[in-house]
Amino acid sequence: MKQITSAMAGTVVEVLVKAGDDISEGQDVVIIESMKMQLPITSEVNGKVADIKVKSGDFVNEGDLLLALA
Repeated sequence: MKQITSAMAGTVVEVLVKAGDDISEGQDVVIIESMKMQLPITSEVNGKVADIKVKSGDFVNEGDLLLALA
């Protein structure tokens, strides 16, 4: 199963996809705020969102699982 992980520590501002969505390489899937900057997390693969592991307001560390893809 493919996974999308956080590239940095920060707070999840917005999840831009929902379970069941088809996503493509290069698509922004989550917005994380770190040091007062909002930065998008971009998918590096094509796939279907199987499970969302975070919600708005969650704090994540670098490498934490954000989305599982089918």
